[in-house]
Amino acid sequence: MFKDNWIQILAELERKGEPCVMVTVVEHKGSTPRDSGTKMLVTEQGCYATIGGGHLEYKALKLARDMLLTGNTQVKVERFNLGASLGQCCGGMASIMLEPVVRARHHLVLFGAGHVAKALVHILATLPFRITWIDEREAEFPAESIANVTQVVSDDPVGEIPSQPANSFYLVMTHNHQLDLELCAHILKRNDARYFGVIGSQTKRKRFDYKLKERGFNDADLTKMICPIGLSEVSGKHPAEIAVSVAGELIREYQRQAPSAKLDQGIKDISATQRIEEVTCDE
Repeated sequence: MFKDNWIQILAELERKGEPCVMVTVVEHKGSTPRDSGTKMLVTEQGCYATIGGGHLEYKALKLARDMLLTGNTQVKVERFNLGASLGQCCGGMASIMLEPVVRARHHLVLFGAGHVAKALVHILATLPFRITWIDEREAEFPAESIANVTQVVSDDPVGEIPSQPANSFYLVMTHNHQLDLELCAHILKRNDARYFGVIGSQTKRKRFDYKLKERGFNDADLTKMICPIGLSEVSGKHPAEIAVSVAGELIREYQRQAPSAKLDQGIKDISATQRIEEVTCDE
């Protein structure tokens, strides 16, 4: 009895922003493990539902994970002769379609729910971001929920930093300069931000540099903090203009960072799983 609960699984993966590839048997002839229309979902670490097992499923898993590791977003169709090319006893033919259906999302931690943050969140929610939005003031958050945004009301925003995932994007734009400074110190201390920006002027930057050096941070540490934030080509002080500028900078940042280390590790993971046990087509 096959558990084809891929619809519920897909909804959960979408909610978590976990990338996956949907594998569909789009054509079958003769004896095959599963019929046309059968689907399974493949993530970097897991597989949900099945297209029947055996070498066909193994090949599909490898192709899907290659797509995830390389960031390939193009639909791919592969045709297999189960007897001649895969050595399965079925002897039929199957074509499979591999379709990336959930994009990878970058995790962004946004501190502050002021005018710029509110304008920015609505832009970032349309981009491949999963956002943790933190503020002390519950009333400042919009009443309606926003897709891919988790609102956190916290009396201690600084205390939220240790629980954030590694390689997160950070934006600090609270209503309190002293709170901004404390957040900056703790984010720098973590030393694992993929991007770290603080809203403010050059004057604020100089003041923060001075105060952070008093706490033991050096010039190399401070280069990891971007302040002011936003694209220099975009001028204007309206919250929407600043938000567009900051969004542009974030887009530039995630587009230029190649996941080479992740790719190398992923190739090792795939090699380690090649000893998959093959099963026959007999059901």
